[in-house]
Amino acid sequence: MSNEAAKQEQTFLIDLLRATYQNQEVYPILQHNLSKLNHSLALMLRSWVSDRFAKEPANAPNIARVIVKLSTIIQDFDQGNRVSNLEIAIAGYETILEVCTREAFPKEWNIAQQALVTAYQQRQHILSKTLGELRERTVQTQTQINIVTEQLQQELQQAKLQFNDLKTVITQLKQEVFSSDSTYEKTSLIAEFQELKQRQIRLEQFTVTANTSSKSEQFNTAIFYDIENLTMGRSNPNLNFSLKQIQANLEQTNLVNKIAIQCAYADWSDSRLRLLKNEIQELGIEAVQIFDYSHKRNAADMQLAIDVMELAQSRPTLQVFVIVSGDGAFAALAKKLHEYGKTVIGCAYEGQINRVLKSVCDRFLPIPAPQAKIEETQVTQLPSNSPSNDDIFLVTKKILQDIKQNSEQANQLKKGGIPMSQVHQILRNNIPNFDQKRENYSSKFTNFIKEVIETTNTSLYIENNKLILREILTTVSNDLSNKSRKAITQSNNSSKEVVVTGKP
Repeated sequence: MSNEAAKQEQTFLIDLLRATYQNQEVYPILQHNLSKLNHSLALMLRSWVSDRFAKEPANAPNIARVIVKLSTIIQDFDQGNRVSNLEIAIAGYETILEVCTREAFPKEWNIAQQALVTAYQQRQHILSKTLGELRERTVQTQTQINIVTEQLQQELQQAKLQFNDLKTVITQLKQEVFSSDSTYEKTSLIAEFQELKQRQIRLEQFTVTANTSSKSEQFNTAIFYDIENLTMGRSNPNLNFSLKQIQANLEQTNLVNKIAIQCAYADWSDSRLRLLKNEIQELGIEAVQIFDYSHKRNAADMQLAIDVMELAQSRPTLQVFVIVSGDGAFAALAKKLHEYGKTVIGCAYEGQINRVLKSVCDRFLPIPAPQAKIEETQVTQLPSNSPSNDDIFLVTKKILQDIKQNSEQANQLKKGGIPMSQVHQILRNNIPNFDQKRENYSSKFTNFIKEVIETTNTSLYIENNKLILREILTTVSNDLSNKSRKAITQSNNSSKEVVVTGKP
């Protein structure tokens, strides 16, 4: 979404909240902005409510009442996309329940809880109705295809019979023509024969196209990446995997024709995931932002499951669903997809996939196990006269200096340090074949970085496997030294005053 569109969405949300708070008519505003009642507005509502509760805790009851009232109005609004309206209302109710506890706000909590249950039931009803219509439409379409195919086959069979009959007649007439002078009749028969042959060719081509077009050219696959499962958690994410290789392995299977949709679920505000964004953009993967306000591990799993079921019901052409995760919670999702006649492919680390999930998948594609820790990685040696060995030390120094100049990374250095695995990835992104160029230095990455730091004034040091800015300690030491000098000066002045006052 562009900055201008985001500003318009935010202005629209503020107008709705203001009108609700002032008991004004909200329906006219909704009627003039039907295109803005979408998934983006639901995300913005979640963000706005959480931010307001954090900044104005004393005004929490009033904010909660306004959000519940606005969500109820949008839930009952019968224009626009009903599914989008319900998603916005559900976003309001869920956010209130996340930031308001039952003990602190019993009235607001009960109202939001009841309204949320009703919204869930309405959404389920709409989805069930849509599914029934899609099934009926699919049956009708298949029936029409069968009828047309049968008609074409009958016409083709008739054309073949006519062709054989005409061929026999022409053979007989040829003998008569050669024994007569009727050139006109000969030419006419040959032209008729050629026209009939062309008709047969067209019918055969049309029949083949009707039978194969729905298979070879169909975008039949959707891929869903559980990034937290791939990175093996949040505390120290593992980024040593290739989404491009995963996609290439999937395309080699006979189940996947063309990939229609790809979604990757994660908290993309985490700066450590920034290294994945270039690959995601290159592959055309949609980065789905997960606002995990309650810090629960299953927030991405829930959103992934909801999106999968919605697509399974609304896109009949999607027949293959790929779940890139080893989480056993997706076993129930795979079984439900089978009920809808869909094919499920599982993709995860070989030793870390839930056995139940693996057993219910129609196909399982393993991902190579994560690489060993950076400190344990051995270096492939090059000849000592390689020119890259002369430059690697200096280039590494420059990159460490650049890290200090980068505002985001400098802030990370000051607050808690940058994990060595992330430093290793930064160097690999900036230095081609980085590991193969360290032959003249220590074989362990941490020792190599220590050598670089010790020979230059980088103001950096390594502690607890993290790169930390030493300037913090230097500043504290200087402050203590200044305070000590000031105390000594004050003590000397006091001594002089005592001597002066002691004179007769």
